[in-house]
Amino acid sequence: MKLIIFAGPPTCGKTTVIKQVIKRMIAKKLKSSFIKIDVLYADEDETINKEFGIPTRKIYSGELCPDHCNVVVLDEAVEWAEKTGSDYLFVETAGLCLRCSPYVEKSLGIVVLEATSGMNLPRKIGPMLTLADISVITKIDLVSQAEREVFRYRVLESAKGVTVVESNALYGIGIDPIVRQIIKASDVEFPMFLRGNPPVGTCTICVGKKEIGAKNHFGVLRTMDHELFYVGE
Repeated sequence: MKLIIFAGPPTCGKTTVIKQVIKRMIAKKLKSSFIKIDVLYADEDETINKEFGIPTRKIYSGELCPDHCNVVVLDEAVEWAEKTGSDYLFVETAGLCLRCSPYVEKSLGIVVLEATSGMNLPRKIGPMLTLADISVITKIDLVSQAEREVFRYRVLESAKGVTVVESNALYGIGIDPIVRQIIKASDVEFPMFLRGNPPVGTCTICVGKKEIGAKNHFGVLRTMDHELFYVGE
């Protein structure tokens, strides 16, 4: 099982990139599943299931930070994907928090950034970019060549080891290199751990516990099938 985590600010084109990737995975007869993690509303699971017929789910974090929700449900999500017979699990995060990083060791982390979002965006989003394996820059047709080069430079300035892919995802341009990296990715391993340390806070995830799974944490939690509940004194 390969775990592919997509992050990025809202409306940057994550779902469009994922759809183009899934289309190519199906053409290669590779089995995929998809989970959307969001706060209050999402219908990407329904549209992707309807368009591609692959197993999909969505998880609402509600009052729980969506990146923390990602941490406490991701082990169950991988087990769910394995039961569906999938070889690849694509997770689309809400991308609302610029302090946490949703990426897990032995997974492939992909951050999606839109070129129209301002030249300084790469300097603002912290670990969502700096801990990613691939940075996909979308909407490149809407900016000048000079703006593209400055944006790319600032991505690499912030994350020197990241692989940059420029894409017009609406037309499938720049998707094939992403698919090749996905196929070459490592299999996810249990127990899973976050790549980076979350920021200082008051819950067990914020104060540095990196273990994946609700059973490893205290405070306000949730699982895939149960809404928010509290564990602890």
